[in-house]
Amino acid sequence: MRHITISEIAQRAGVSSSAVSYALNGRPGVSDATRANVLKVAESLGWAPNTAARMLSGARTETFGVVLTRPARALSVEPFYMEFLSGLESALGERSYALLLQVVPNLDSELATYKRWWATRRVDGVVALDLRVDDPRVPLLAELGMPSLVVGDPSMAGELTSVWVDYSTAMSDAVRYLIDLGHRQIARVAGFTPIGHVRVRDTAFNQAMAEAGLAARTLHTDFSGEDGARATRALLMSTPRPTALMYDNDLMAVAGLTVASQLKIGVPRDLTLLGWDDSALCEISNPPLSAISQDNVGIGAYVAQRMFGLMDGEQPAPHLYATPTLRLRSSTAPLPSI
Repeated sequence: MRHITISEIAQRAGVSSSAVSYALNGRPGVSDATRANVLKVAESLGWAPNTAARMLSGARTETFGVVLTRPARALSVEPFYMEFLSGLESALGERSYALLLQVVPNLDSELATYKRWWATRRVDGVVALDLRVDDPRVPLLAELGMPSLVVGDPSMAGELTSVWVDYSTAMSDAVRYLIDLGHRQIARVAGFTPIGHVRVRDTAFNQAMAEAGLAARTLHTDFSGEDGARATRALLMSTPRPTALMYDNDLMAVAGLTVASQLKIGVPRDLTLLGWDDSALCEISNPPLSAISQDNVGIGAYVAQRMFGLMDGEQPAPHLYATPTLRLRSSTAPLPSI
């Protein structure tokens, strides 16, 4: 297919070549009417941007990047990532932006990817997930000067823009709910310790239990169903046995439900279970799982909006999306009277 030049578009639209350049690259200097006319003419001619030229001129790539340091197998079964990415993609599509997704085996590879992307101007900016305690990505992204947003608690985001969910309040509310049901032996199957939101939930869980004069028990896992099942079995074989278990994601909660069934422990007759995320897994399990509910699709869409804000000149800032709420189903019940 023949390459369409700016001069051809300018001649057809009846404007100067510089006006066409301003319009196609989203720069000020032309009226909205002129910009719309140029874009219409360019589309009718089948024009497509020259990526190399746009990179050299500093023009936008209309692409945001996400690098995930997770096993590829985990992404296929962990509901959060698919829901978050679908929300992100839907909002990007409304502005004709694309998402460049790369899965890497470790944090060093993730850091190297950011450096390579920015050196070659592959993306306009990046979204970093699974914010860690003392996360090395935060100072690197700040040093690169690449438009960057981290999804996680602002206390760990440095000077970068962050989108966060109030996990601390959600955890405290959930613990109080279980205590109000009469439970005193409450344990938690948590995620990977270095992850920032796991640390936030750890602190809130321990504090809520201490305020009630109760001992907090937490086993940390890698978020997988297999590790969640292992932790559940260990807790249910311990003394005193928990009467309520909380999980850091729905995948582990469903695995825990299976373990309870294998041990002939009735849910919710003998054991209350509470998941986190409120994905479709909670509705199709037997019994359906109560969960701390958050809108992962909505979070992804909101992150896209904040990225566009950065591109439009907003100053870096923390943005609270929401506080998760309890969605009650059949896996939670008052502690039976003895």
